[in-house]
Amino acid sequence: MKNHLISLLILFSLSTISTAISSELPQSQAQKLIRDLNLFPSELINIVDANHSAPPLLSHNANRLVEKRFKFPGLATAGVSVEELGHHAGYYQIQHSYAAKMFYFFFESRNSSNDPVVIWLTGGPGCSSELALFYENGPFTIANNLSLVWNEYGWDKVSNLLYVDQPVGTGFSYTSDKRDIRHDENGVSNDLYDFLQAFFAEHPEFVKNDFFITGESYAGHYIPAFAARVYQGNKAKEGIHVNLKGFAIGNGLTDPEIQYKAYPDYALDMGLITTAEYKRLNLALVPVCEASIKLCGTDGTVACVASYVVCNLVFSTILSHAGNGINAMLVDWMRNLEVGIPALLEDGIQMLVYAGEYDLICNWLGNSRWVQAMEWSGQKEFVASSEVPFEVDGSKAGLLRSHGPLSFLKGHDAGHMVPMDQPKAALEMLRVHDAGHMVPMDQPKAALEMLRRWTRGSLSEETSDSGNLVASM
Repeated sequence: MKNHLISLLILFSLSTISTAISSELPQSQAQKLIRDLNLFPSELINIVDANHSAPPLLSHNANRLVEKRFKFPGLATAGVSVEELGHHAGYYQIQHSYAAKMFYFFFESRNSSNDPVVIWLTGGPGCSSELALFYENGPFTIANNLSLVWNEYGWDKVSNLLYVDQPVGTGFSYTSDKRDIRHDENGVSNDLYDFLQAFFAEHPEFVKNDFFITGESYAGHYIPAFAARVYQGNKAKEGIHVNLKGFAIGNGLTDPEIQYKAYPDYALDMGLITTAEYKRLNLALVPVCEASIKLCGTDGTVACVASYVVCNLVFSTILSHAGNGINAMLVDWMRNLEVGIPALLEDGIQMLVYAGEYDLICNWLGNSRWVQAMEWSGQKEFVASSEVPFEVDGSKAGLLRSHGPLSFLKGHDAGHMVPMDQPKAALEMLRVHDAGHMVPMDQPKAALEMLRRWTRGSLSEETSDSGNLVASM
């Protein structure tokens, strides 16, 4: 351990970490877009004048939600006209902040207002959820001529769909006060919970709908923390009761200690590195990474930033053979977010972890390992359960393992963004084959089918007439 700590300190001292946080407002094009949608507040009361003292925390009684119903002129319709659909966008003035505003899109279901409410969180950290909206699982996709066309596998076909830009500083969400920048999941989850309370106050017609939390990549941190915050709020009878039914993590980073150790194994299995390189990684870097993550769990902020530097040498070494995020979240990166999940499972809240087989950064192997290592009352039964094919339209789209409220799906022919790679299977879902980091992008059909089955409690069904499902909407 002494040698590990010495190595950690040496590596950390050689690395330059920038913790400067950008609090700039959206750039001119983004400002124009929002003003054109009449979403930008008419008075920028949240802008801090450097010549004046800082404002107090925003009032509890402030009108915190500014929302606009909108439509896209000239969008070709398919069945239901866009005028009949409820498409909304707006800003939420974060309650416990100095000047922060959180941007969101909300798309009512093309199918039924009784469909579940599904919130999507893109990871990064610092990656806008509009990436998923337009490239993965939203109602529209962007054509080559930059026009919008209907997405055949949009998740709004089976859900009332929310996209949120968070943490503050991501996408169109902004602040003029650096004190609003979040550095850990406590701050992130509290902001999201406050937003959700304001959203349901604005849309009381959806309060009784089932509610699911979804997302990918670094949302493997956001989602467990947010789900736990909603669960705690319900137990404490805070505000509006949220009908939380489950949460899904796609190609996520949740338990770094287990997942980073899986990098060399996955890279060797996929032919990205040689056996000699594999041995060198496991001898020189993986033990130091593992030790540094343990320090993150006990020694706080400095150790967590150091572990980020050390452990990413494993990943960058593999990339050497084979835009800026939010630096504020570096202290959060190596923390284990699995610890709060068992309590949710014990209370029957569903969890789905899915991963495309062709993603390196948050690969299916590391995700499978932390899910199986998680201690809860059904752990032994889950580990002992058999994998069954996940089929869409009679074709094998992935491999599914389930027990009780816990499911793990490995997606074929998809990478990091499953809803983009396998959109129909993701809508049906969500492990999807031939998929990478973004499964809904790589396999959108499979991703849609995954979502449909999972939110209806039928993820393990052997067949599905998903072709008719999609054609009828």
